[in-house]
Amino acid sequence: MKYSKIVFLSLLLATRVGITTAQTQSDSTNVQNDSITWNKELEGVVIKAQKQLIKQEIDRIGYDVQTDEESKTLTVMDMLRKVPMVTVDGQDNILVKGNSNFKIYKNGHLDPSLTKNAKEVLKAMPASMVKRIEVITDPGAREDAEGVDAILNIVMVDGSKMQGMTGVVSATYTSLNHPNFYASLTGQMGKLLMSVDYGYGGMAKRETESITETDRTFLETGNRLLVHSDGTNPGGIHYTNLNASYDIDSLNLLSASFGGYFYKLNVQGDSKSAFYDGAGSTLYSFGNHYWMPGYSHHSWNGRLDYEHKTRRKGERFTLSYMLALTRQHTDQENTYSDLVNAPFAYTWSLQQERERFTEHTLQADWLRPLGKGHQLEVGTKYIDRNNNSQNTQDFYGIDMTTNDEFYHTTRVLAAYADYIYNKEKWSARAGLRYEYSFMKGSYPDDSHESFDKHLGDWVPQASLKYQLTDAQSLKLNYTTSINRPGISYLNPAVVTSPTIVQQGNPQLSSSHTQRISLIYFYILPQLTLQIAPAYNFSSGGISSIQTAKNDVRYYTYDNILRYRRFSIEQYVQWKPFDATTLVINNNLRYEHNENPNLGYRTFGWSDNYYVNLSQQLPWKLKLNLSAYGKIGHSPSGIYYMQYSYFDYYASLQRSFLKDDRLTVRFGMNTPFDKYVLSEAETVNGDYRDYQTSWNRGRSFSLSVTWRFGSLKASVKKAEHSIDNDDVVGGITKGQ
Repeated sequence: MKYSKIVFLSLLLATRVGITTAQTQSDSTNVQNDSITWNKELEGVVIKAQKQLIKQEIDRIGYDVQTDEESKTLTVMDMLRKVPMVTVDGQDNILVKGNSNFKIYKNGHLDPSLTKNAKEVLKAMPASMVKRIEVITDPGAREDAEGVDAILNIVMVDGSKMQGMTGVVSATYTSLNHPNFYASLTGQMGKLLMSVDYGYGGMAKRETESITETDRTFLETGNRLLVHSDGTNPGGIHYTNLNASYDIDSLNLLSASFGGYFYKLNVQGDSKSAFYDGAGSTLYSFGNHYWMPGYSHHSWNGRLDYEHKTRRKGERFTLSYMLALTRQHTDQENTYSDLVNAPFAYTWSLQQERERFTEHTLQADWLRPLGKGHQLEVGTKYIDRNNNSQNTQDFYGIDMTTNDEFYHTTRVLAAYADYIYNKEKWSARAGLRYEYSFMKGSYPDDSHESFDKHLGDWVPQASLKYQLTDAQSLKLNYTTSINRPGISYLNPAVVTSPTIVQQGNPQLSSSHTQRISLIYFYILPQLTLQIAPAYNFSSGGISSIQTAKNDVRYYTYDNILRYRRFSIEQYVQWKPFDATTLVINNNLRYEHNENPNLGYRTFGWSDNYYVNLSQQLPWKLKLNLSAYGKIGHSPSGIYYMQYSYFDYYASLQRSFLKDDRLTVRFGMNTPFDKYVLSEAETVNGDYRDYQTSWNRGRSFSLSVTWRFGSLKASVKKAEHSIDNDDVVGGITKGQ
């Protein structure tokens, strides 16, 4: 199977050589915002190239999903692999600009359900419902401090208004018993426009099967631990959204939405642990069966927006309110058996954790043109965020029970100003934001002393873009973002097991990350090229602290991370023939993590890549071949190194009925490999270990998508609304 991977990837990569031979066009062009329409006249005959998929603006890069024929049957997750500056690994973890710290908008403002659980929601959502996907590379001062240096904006299908109703039904089933279902319905009655959607994603026991082997050596004692574990986490996720808008008149718009998701998993598995001394003699061993029958998560949010436009063209005022609610329940039972000289006396434990999150947000924004090519945006925001957590542990065999409660409150008051300039070949954007935050932690059982903090943060940003030629542009930008610790990082409750003890640190503070980047874009009818070098740096970032004593590991967190990253984002889209398209999307980077206090460092080069070859065949068939993975070693924090992986995919699809309203796709994921291998190693701290994991790989899928109705409008939403995602390590962010 090793050779089949090499041959498969080599065939896809070999076509990349031909890119250097692509001829440039010298014919006249018509360019608007880097979205190019090419026309060439020859003796009265007009030849038009296919519409470009990529568009660049001062603060974003857009991918035209509807122009991509594959959108008829692929999911939004599949399409993300084709979007510049976005990479998706074999476990569907999304990186934007090489970073997992990003937020997701829908139609221009935050969608908490997508941001907190993007993996499952986007795997079920059909791409046919999406108009374009935008990477907001340089959020203005309006969002800069909200914890990210990038935003993923999912723009749903829209068009001209007309009375009627339209909808989409999509279903997928795989050979690993994974069903996905999605349905959406949109209707308009006069000035009222409404849409509702519902999705379900199932995870079968066979699909979630995983095997992990760990070989760990403790430096203090020289003892060695070998662990073999296997487990599953079957379950299902449900998500739904209701959106409505009402045109009061031509200048006033009222919009509202409500939605969320919930899931419940039946996590369970078995492990076998054995300790040996330096000479190889057995010290002790035990088996463990773990079961989480009550692992559930609920997240709901509602939003109300009022937008007023004045008689001055381009001027608008927006007032918004958002409520976000999250509840997470975790019940984990551990049964210990086959104990041989075990250093603990209990044979059973139960951990129950309850976490709740409530957030109220008010925001006001005013955008005013100052003259031709100039505009100013100012605004203010207030956030009231409350977390509470209760954690209990019971042990059978010893008389021991723990009970920890922790409340945490954060209040943020922010104000910003953003200046935007557009004239001829120049575009610029500069802004400044100030945030005052108050954080307070308390303990209802008086187990610890309450604490509070007052923080003030200035957050600048700037972008400058120049149109070199009709087809080429160059952009320089600087951004700053803030991360605040979530309740999972702050909660001081101690969670104990035979080999690990974990607790949060209530003294954590916010951290800043800064980024400088240069983006070069080259767009021609048959070739789109992007090269974007960037440098990220931060000090005082939140990082885990891992120690070991008497062969037991201890975990907590602290503001000790010094992080540096140099990266080059590369994107190529090439059409060597009318029926053939090649897409190469990769992120080459060097990362350096350091804890100056302890002298720990991790560093290395890696390349996350995606290659896709699309070929139109006779009888309206379309073939797709994809390969994606990581080359090299990448650090994860100051302790771990993660190694290369490889995955591949093939599909064949065909559309039927009028306007191709019915599309069927057959897909194969890693057909020659039952399991996908991943490896990681601990290289710093009080122990060294090597972990090898196998997850189910080979699967075959059948997808059917049907579009019906005639309405071409989508629910209108205020152009500006609320977005919060400055929290890391909490239940408000996907784990």
